[in-house]
Amino acid sequence: MNDKKERIILDVAYQPQVRTNVDTRRLMLRVIIALLPAVGVAVWQFGLNPLVVIASSVLSAVFFEWAIRKFRKQSASIGDLSAVVTGLLLALTLPPSAPWWLPIIGTFFGIVVVKQLYGGIGKNFLNPALAGRAFLLASYAMLMGRYPAPAALSGVEGIDAISAATPLSFLYGSDPMPAYYTAKTMFLGLIPGAIGEISTLALLIGGVYLLATQVISWRIPVSFLGTVALLTLIFGGGGMSNADFMVYNLLSGGLVLGAFFMATDYATSPVTLKGQLLYGAGCGAITVLIRYFGGYPEGVSYAILLMNLCAWAIDKAFHRHQFGVSKEDTKAEKEAQKAEKKAAKEAAK
Repeated sequence: MNDKKERIILDVAYQPQVRTNVDTRRLMLRVIIALLPAVGVAVWQFGLNPLVVIASSVLSAVFFEWAIRKFRKQSASIGDLSAVVTGLLLALTLPPSAPWWLPIIGTFFGIVVVKQLYGGIGKNFLNPALAGRAFLLASYAMLMGRYPAPAALSGVEGIDAISAATPLSFLYGSDPMPAYYTAKTMFLGLIPGAIGEISTLALLIGGVYLLATQVISWRIPVSFLGTVALLTLIFGGGGMSNADFMVYNLLSGGLVLGAFFMATDYATSPVTLKGQLLYGAGCGAITVLIRYFGGYPEGVSYAILLMNLCAWAIDKAFHRHQFGVSKEDTKAEKEAQKAEKKAAKEAAK
């Protein structure tokens, strides 16, 4: 090789190694496009304040990513749009009435602490947006639990325009589900909730777009939603039929948002087929467990974060075998390595 030629160094030390013909910027742009229907429904139902929250979250996420890399004398990475996606996803998990400064604190924790201190995109072990939300929920529980009534419920008797209970609080509470919470209103997004979680229809449109453009695969969303559907159908609750209880669980909370946009994060999810199915099922099972027995009715965020911590072990358990190498070859190689280590220890004595 001519030493004068430019050398290309490939860093394969971190997961995931995803083979794709689409660069990171284009992938992130497709995620942003997929989230636009949910943003549109939020503005339609809650006015302009969601846009203020989103703008604050996105701008602060981009700033913190630029600033920390500048401080550490690293190359700029804001052009890949990953910080934009983190800021947007975090904003969509916040209440529509959140003050403009709240997402700034969340993006600082998500971008600086969770993402950049561990090396940047692809090297973080937790989803930065969900980690930022968890930090805000632990620090500002009152603000994070205050959901205004959407425009569709204005004038409905018994609805407080300042703060309204979400469907999950009725499903797992002692009060019966109000008549205005139906499968139709929950599917369309005519209910209280976080900015990006209220309309299942809008999220499904975005999810189908991601599947069609091959940004994500079906494995994690289907196993995630399927596990929640199966468990809630079996165990039931909420003073309604098991089938209705299952439907209401699928349509409420951040379940669809988490299944399509959070749990499928490349860096924090497994890469093998069996691993992704197990990962999605684990997210679903923990979500149901938290909803049934937790003090907070929504469990999607914590379920995904807990499974993020297990992704490396799942990948290790379901790692792909080398082409042309049998299990006997692998076993023999391991035994040979053990023998070499044993011989080295004996020689050192």
